[in-house]
Amino acid sequence: MTRLSVNINKVALIRNARGGNLPDLIKVAKDCEQFGGQGITVHPRPDQRHVRYDDIGPLKEVVTTEFNIEGNPSDAFLELVCQHKPDQCTLVPDPPEVLTSDTGWDTLKHKSFLKEVTERLHQHKIRVSLFLNPELDMVEGTKEIGADRIELYTGEYAKLYPINPKAAIQPFTNAASYASSLGLGINAGHDLNLDNLHFFKQEIPQLLEVSIGHALVCDAIYYGLQNVVQMYLHQLT
Repeated sequence: MTRLSVNINKVALIRNARGGNLPDLIKVAKDCEQFGGQGITVHPRPDQRHVRYDDIGPLKEVVTTEFNIEGNPSDAFLELVCQHKPDQCTLVPDPPEVLTSDTGWDTLKHKSFLKEVTERLHQHKIRVSLFLNPELDMVEGTKEIGADRIELYTGEYAKLYPINPKAAIQPFTNAASYASSLGLGINAGHDLNLDNLHFFKQEIPQLLEVSIGHALVCDAIYYGLQNVVQMYLHQLT
């Protein structure tokens, strides 16, 4: 079974636009779980334009499924994660100025740094996932670093899927098969939606978890949050 982790960053973005507490991020997280979501993902950025650092404690108190914190492993980010001890930390190589995460780690170039970070997180019993492009040498580097999972960056898959689904999925099936052979778990995320998610899941049976936020929140405008969580879950069956 592939778990659906709902990324609530865009809910926080809407809240922050007015400076109040509408929508209520904590209530949304609890409701997503009640509606069937099997995890909550947040990505606190240095400029705090989405989920803020001070949201993490209250979220940790109420999330009863899997809590996944993703982000660039700066000193401040790692201190936050080690303090609140989520179930999983997804390390993403996005500099502060980027609009959204758009590429994976070079696990060869940053091997020493990522190994040190992974060991630190493991000391707090936090599962570690590395955000990767579907490249076999990057997958192998993840194994050498000692991380537990990879999260495949699926932006390129989403771009090519409407044109040629088979070509779009091929690098991801190769990377997933190799990761599985090395004993790594497989997550995925970025631009997965109601159109392309089922095919991705169908072609990658090893898939453990998807993290979806932007598309899910956009769909919720039309269908409602409860309906949309169920619609995404249906795509994963």
